[in-house]
Amino acid sequence: MTVRTVVPASPRGPLPGAWRACVGTGRLNLALRADHQASLARVQQDVGFGHLRGHGLLSDDMGVHRTSTVDGRTHVRHAFTYVDQVHDRFLELGVRPFVELGFMPTALASGDQTVFWWKGNVTPPRDHREWTDLVTALVRHLVDRYGLDEVRRWPIEVWNEPNLPDFWQGADQAAYLHLYEVTARAIKDVDASLQVGGPAISPGADDWWAPFVEHVTTRDVPVDFVSRHAYTSGPAQHVPFGTYQTLQPPQALLDQLGAPRRHLAGTPLAGLPVHVTEFNTSYRPDNPVHDTAYNAAYLAPVLVGGGDLVDSFSYWTFCDVFEEADVPTSFFHGGFGLLTHRQVPKPTYHLYAFLARAARDVLARGADHLVGADPDGRVTVLAWQPVGGTDAPPAPATHRLALSLPVPPGTPAVFVRRERVNEHDGNAFAAWRELGRPFSPTARELAHLHDCARPALEHRHLPVVDGRVDLDLELSRHEVTFVEILPVRSTHHEGLDDRRLLGGHDDRLVADHERTGAAP
Repeated sequence: MTVRTVVPASPRGPLPGAWRACVGTGRLNLALRADHQASLARVQQDVGFGHLRGHGLLSDDMGVHRTSTVDGRTHVRHAFTYVDQVHDRFLELGVRPFVELGFMPTALASGDQTVFWWKGNVTPPRDHREWTDLVTALVRHLVDRYGLDEVRRWPIEVWNEPNLPDFWQGADQAAYLHLYEVTARAIKDVDASLQVGGPAISPGADDWWAPFVEHVTTRDVPVDFVSRHAYTSGPAQHVPFGTYQTLQPPQALLDQLGAPRRHLAGTPLAGLPVHVTEFNTSYRPDNPVHDTAYNAAYLAPVLVGGGDLVDSFSYWTFCDVFEEADVPTSFFHGGFGLLTHRQVPKPTYHLYAFLARAARDVLARGADHLVGADPDGRVTVLAWQPVGGTDAPPAPATHRLALSLPVPPGTPAVFVRRERVNEHDGNAFAAWRELGRPFSPTARELAHLHDCARPALEHRHLPVVDGRVDLDLELSRHEVTFVEILPVRSTHHEGLDDRRLLGGHDDRLVADHERTGAAP
């Protein structure tokens, strides 16, 4: 028997906006591409993220640090042609940069170790003065171009996952702390109000917090925020052009989001803003779990609850225009993106779009639902089937949720609109599999995928009793559903009688909710 949850009428306040304060993207050179920009425009229209963070701002393919040798003399120029095009377009689309400083320009690098197929250099600078000259030139240029008041709103993060040898040569902690120090001082020399932070560590590196705190504290190094990443996947199980991994339960992601404040409690950095600048289920860009409805159901409680723990947590990434392991070889390939190439929404995209349309004030939060209300009487319900990780039992075929919802006084009835995404509905990945998993869909197949990516829609009219409406939801496996409830007050239309729609006098076309009490 399903127990009905009685939702209180008094709001608890708005849902924290940390869930869409930032989102991730591929290396910033990709932001010059038309498909990247089209995808960003789509996601900004439906979700509206506050900031966008990506790798490679200073890598060679952005052309920032340029050298020219003439008559045996090397000349250096800091050029911002691509940086300006990227940032201008971000701002035009209503999203601010979350600046990640990396990777090392080849001409400044102390070694030749690189990461990813596009070869971002991950070695320290050969000369820290050359590096800080570059950082200073970049930051001054941003301030000159966009204004100090604007750039003050752009957090600047020093490097990416320096605790991993893939991203920082030897995972040399002392070398990173020195890089952080000289970089932070260079930024503050431009203007003391600019935001700088780190250490952008990966999961499993909480032993870096204490040395980071000690270094910045004892040496009075500027730090305005702290950052880390969060993923819940296990070791990679490689297959050709793909990866599978085990997953911990969703609570493990929330535990990781809460880790910085736990480790920094009682230190001088306690109380600083916490930004989780990457999170997802899997850290691999070729894990098919990202494309599934399961991924959306898994992340629903994380999006709803994460704002209690951090100031931002950035989904990695907003679209599949992304090339770390290599150029993707198939339309669906397990990419991080909320959108595929060609802007086909995945189920997790709809989770974000649903939450973006949720009512302003929270009335109730539960293990499988978020209920909100707007001042005009609109009530929304975001509901999901709870799922666990790899070791959890399979989710049942259905999940039931019964709610008693408050509506404005005097409301006789409500209009209920419901959208659903699950293993079949609103699921382009399911349609792609049914189409035979084409590597490169034809124009017709692509049109079908766009159509099948739309959430299933249903609507109905429900009566109100004593200022409340009973809402009964049955969710299918791995479903995320969004319900909007609008107060209805019937309008009288003189002479209108649906019993006469066929020219006679019967009730075959009378609306179901109007049959009772119809005039004789």
